[in-house]
Amino acid sequence: MSDAQTPNTGVMRIVDCPGTNSSEAGKSSACQGCPSQIFCASGAAAGPDPAIQEIKEKMKMVKHKILVLSGKGGVGKSTFSAHLVHGLAEDETKQVALLDIDICGPSIPKMMGLEGEQVHQSGSGWSPVYVDDNLAVMSIGFLLNSPDDAVIWRGPKKNGMIKQFLRDVDWGELDYLIIDTPPGTSDEHLSIVQYLRAAQIDGAVVITTPQEVSLQDVRKEINFCHKVKLPIIGVVENMSGFICPKCKTESQIFPPTTGGAEKMCQDLNITLLGKVPLDPQIGKSCDKGKSFLSEVPDSLAATSYRKIIQRIQEYCDMHLYHEGINA
Repeated sequence: MSDAQTPNTGVMRIVDCPGTNSSEAGKSSACQGCPSQIFCASGAAAGPDPAIQEIKEKMKMVKHKILVLSGKGGVGKSTFSAHLVHGLAEDETKQVALLDIDICGPSIPKMMGLEGEQVHQSGSGWSPVYVDDNLAVMSIGFLLNSPDDAVIWRGPKKNGMIKQFLRDVDWGELDYLIIDTPPGTSDEHLSIVQYLRAAQIDGAVVITTPQEVSLQDVRKEINFCHKVKLPIIGVVENMSGFICPKCKTESQIFPPTTGGAEKMCQDLNITLLGKVPLDPQIGKSCDKGKSFLSEVPDSLAATSYRKIIQRIQEYCDMHLYHEGINA
């Protein structure tokens, strides 16, 4: 297959596969479940997973698709994803959805106040669970008997679940689909990027905290984005200092010993979308399944969130504008 034909298949060329560059590509267990496996295994144009084209058709009804990523766990990806959709959905003219592909640690149902809800089957597929008329959510958490149930799955089964979320959920027409991911650069990340490649992802928002131990893993995530040709919308620095509500003195709970996200973004020529300070009310709001933006609208953290959300919207609007020019 020629290089010119390859982009239309929705699958990466073998030499571009981020999972392996060995001569055993498509034959080893490491490749099992990959949407590109059929193509890699044969070494010829045997064709990609048919679901890629089906997902492309489904995603034509979604204007903007954004991934929330981080190589590090515990930096606030799900918290940011939840407040991103809350902020976007404040505009009642916009239809917004949040897809949780953290298969083993689905925290979105709790954060969105949807714990105990279940997915229902309709003639059009799975119906997502709605927070408001214009805010839908889908998570494996809705398929478990109990929030304490452990999901003990290998890669291929995770891949199949992500395929179902993208292909079989009746999302309807959406302005924004936000996808919350687990930490790392592995199964779930490869699957979501490869399944959505033909449907054009707007880009990724990368979440970090200021300390070097977090930035070290986030640099790996940025490298992953470059390898799979996933645009980076920008970086958000979470837990960026704590301002005492009484004396107003700022303390660095996670000291940015190497310059924090700002220095990393300068070094890597990536946009810093903003910094969100620590605020105990953020965690309390998530535990209650409430929007921090509406619970404490005048706080410094809420102001930071809104500025970051506005920058993401501006990026998406510009992305849509350029697509229109190139169409």
